[in-house]
Amino acid sequence: MIKAGEDRMDQSGRWARGVLAGASVAVLLAFGGPAAGAAEQVPGAGTAEQVPMAAAEIKLTFAPVVRAVAPAVVNIFSQRVITESQVPPMFADPLFRRFLEERGMLGKPRERVQRSLGSGVILRSEGVVVTNAHVVNGASEITVALNDRREFPAELVGLDPRADLAVLRIKSDTPLPSLALADGEPPEVGDLVLAIGNPFGVGQTVTSGIVSAQARTTAGISDYRFFIQTDAAINPGNSGGALVDLSGRLVGINTAIYSRDGGSVGIGFAIPVEMVRSVVEGILEDGKVRHPWLGADGQSVTTELASHMGLDRPLGVAITDVAKGGPAAKAGLAEGDVILALDGRPVFEGETLRYRIATHRPGDKVVLGIRRDGKDTTLAVTLEAPPEDPPRDTTLLKGSHPFDGAEVSNMNPALAEELGLEKASRGVTVTGLGDGVAARIGIRPGDRVIEVNGKAIDAVRDLKAAISKPSRVWQVVVDRDGRAVRLVLGG
Repeated sequence: MIKAGEDRMDQSGRWARGVLAGASVAVLLAFGGPAAGAAEQVPGAGTAEQVPMAAAEIKLTFAPVVRAVAPAVVNIFSQRVITESQVPPMFADPLFRRFLEERGMLGKPRERVQRSLGSGVILRSEGVVVTNAHVVNGASEITVALNDRREFPAELVGLDPRADLAVLRIKSDTPLPSLALADGEPPEVGDLVLAIGNPFGVGQTVTSGIVSAQARTTAGISDYRFFIQTDAAINPGNSGGALVDLSGRLVGINTAIYSRDGGSVGIGFAIPVEMVRSVVEGILEDGKVRHPWLGADGQSVTTELASHMGLDRPLGVAITDVAKGGPAAKAGLAEGDVILALDGRPVFEGETLRYRIATHRPGDKVVLGIRRDGKDTTLAVTLEAPPEDPPRDTTLLKGSHPFDGAEVSNMNPALAEELGLEKASRGVTVTGLGDGVAARIGIRPGDRVIEVNGKAIDAVRDLKAAISKPSRVWQVVVDRDGRAVRLVLGG
């Protein structure tokens, strides 16, 4: 089970200064060169990395890295007001609730303050802080505490729930310590990393480990299931904290753990720095994140597809649909092409492609490595913002019909991006539900309306026309997560 690394508390935890000493392994150049009696270099290894074999090497410490990095890692305390209904669960049916409200029989909602704890990283000396969206989303008050005990009220600049990242701003009369973002290639499996945060509110804590895996896409924490996996201990309260390399550069934002009991079992996940950079820059420049659009859909290459396409292994994304006039179409991408790489980096599956596209911004040019008719070639694609085509025509439906209380919209690429959908299937999508018939009969947000009384629904105007005339029996077909759901009810 995936558990977001957030701890909810009623009061702030104790402060403690985290220092890590007596590490059992070390990268020599991170601490100024080899120790006396260094072992012979491992065959095939680069000159920058050696296996510690002498006693003097094993006694090396991460303390210099921690001293440089720790001041830029902060604690984040947030609180939000939660309104709780005093209606017993047995009376929670929308129809019965409305009956009670109309007769003034509902008690006043009760409010309580919910406090949450997380971590964050200062990225700019003028007070730009990044953390996880789930740490601060919906908060009415946010406080950032530095490891020197100073506290600042924080302003939420913007957040991207799909990437689970948020940007805060604090104001200080003096420059604040900040952390540099790692550039170039991501850390490799086996690289040493340090995780810094405030687990369980005990105070700033440092743990060490290695990069256990890259491109781990099975962790359903955010819409972009692409993470650095580490065995450095990450616990509740570490969300938004730093994962750094031994040069003291940020390589990821700690976001979640795999756990059965809430504690660390050596499987933690961090959002890679390239996604952090893209989201932070977008929020600071535009106040929101504008993820780019490729204008093509496809499916991950399976073993069967790989054999059929002449590939020696299941790798890449087979294109099944190209949007007319979109960036991919303009670049010459066609149905049947297989995307194998983006900017020279391999595309293992659909999730990888979505992630690599999402780390760019509209207007960026990327180079796709593709397989077409058994031959490899490249295409240069200029990414664009997802278009509002067709117009959404968002409408709240009311009346004596199955969609009473439902908000519906024409699906388009921009709306699909907002809703976190992998594909912008044309048609009418339920985007919201209020009290009404739709909620009671089981219509859900995200349902795509296919038919009403045998009439195909391609646009909001078609749905409005179909429900405008009374009917003794309503037959509705909606698409829900790729399967058809049929509803039949009396008028």
